[in-house]
Amino acid sequence: MARNNRRLAVPDPVEELIQTAIDLDLTALAAALRELLDRAEREGLSFTDFALCMLRTEAHVRKNRQLDRDLKRSRLGPTEGLEGFNFALRPQLEPRVVKELFNCGFAQERRNVLCLGKPGLGKTRIAKAIAHAACLAGYSTLCVVTAEMLEELHASHADATFKRAMRRYTKPQVLVMDEFGYEPFDSAATAYLFRLVSARHGQGSIILTANTGFTQWKNLFPSEAQAIATVDRLVDRATILRFTGKTCRAPHEITGAPLD
Repeated sequence: MARNNRRLAVPDPVEELIQTAIDLDLTALAAALRELLDRAEREGLSFTDFALCMLRTEAHVRKNRQLDRDLKRSRLGPTEGLEGFNFALRPQLEPRVVKELFNCGFAQERRNVLCLGKPGLGKTRIAKAIAHAACLAGYSTLCVVTAEMLEELHASHADATFKRAMRRYTKPQVLVMDEFGYEPFDSAATAYLFRLVSARHGQGSIILTANTGFTQWKNLFPSEAQAIATVDRLVDRATILRFTGKTCRAPHEITGAPLD
């Protein structure tokens, strides 16, 4: 009987490591493993340091993936941040106060931030930049146009999904309500707004932008009593940023004769 002199193939330990990482859903580690092994050999890493490198590689990628998902869910869109923002044009806006908000103490303490001023002064930019910082810090965040949110809440009554729709806006730890009071609230919108603000009061933060100051807010509600009930909860322990000065917005090009 002829003897089979062929040896069984010895599994490549590196390939086995990579496949094991894939089986454990450590895909980032699997992709970087050969490079990490080369580094360990080149730098003479200890077992502990090599293990840390492997786990940090996977953790870093997973954290970035989660952040990408959180930013997408936040609906913040592109944010500009404070770079290039000219505080000198906003004489009543204290840079120190704005920059402190980027540390997200307001979110931890579940306080509101109210950005008030005429159009074109940078309220939405600052509001979104603060919310972006909160998202980076791990706070669940959602940005909405106030009127669209109230319309969705109203429409949810038709298919009996109001509670689910309301949870969508009460659940995030930080809710950006842009363009608050762009138009007056009817009785239904007032009721939704009061319920939302009451539900979030002391439970989550609202970052709000409005084109008018508090003295004009009573004109947005059907009655002054309804305005007071909602506004009192919004301003309780809130940080209020007042935007003054000239608008930053300007046309790209002007042609034709001046209009009367």
